[in-house]
Amino acid sequence: MAKEKKSEPKLILEREYIVPLRREWLKVGMHKRANRAVKELKKFIAKHMKLYDRDLRQVKIDQILNNEIRFRGMKKPPAKIKVLAKKYDNNIVKVELVDIPNHVKFARLREEKIKKETPKAEVKEEKKVEKQETDESKQKEAKDKEEASKEETMKISKEQAREQKHIAKPQNSVEKSFETRKSQKGR
Repeated sequence: MAKEKKSEPKLILEREYIVPLRREWLKVGMHKRANRAVKELKKFIAKHMKLYDRDLRQVKIDQILNNEIRFRGMKKPPAKIKVLAKKYDNNIVKVELVDIPNHVKFARLREEKIKKETPKAEVKEEKKVEKQETDESKQKEAKDKEEASKEETMKISKEQAREQKHIAKPQNSVEKSFETRKSQKGR
């Protein structure tokens, strides 16, 4: 069965808002203000982008926007913020920061540059993998040769043991004991 390719959702609506946050985050304690600002931003967007049941789970906030809200800490979020809201046909709204700070722009460009360079690194890794595979095959051949040489030495030693068996043996136990006593005295 063929896998169905997921098509990207189509953009239905795109709007720019200045969202007032101060009125809402002043209603809660100092340590909860940034969290409340994020919730209020989601409520505002759900209301103005006409989401079904004003479902806040359908509102997705960009990482840069979230970092900008929490930039000054949890106690002092911005009073208002300018955002760009994009509504897609799958009823999801993505919210982005309009005025991105310069240091964030440069960081984003650096990340994109690194992503572009990674395919080159993958090619190098593929070459390394090929070299490792050839090294592994050479190692296997060397192991096979060692095993074959061990088998040959075992065969030779067995043949020598057989030959020694058939060499003149003392015939009775008395002669054996006599020869063993002689060898022990000679030591």
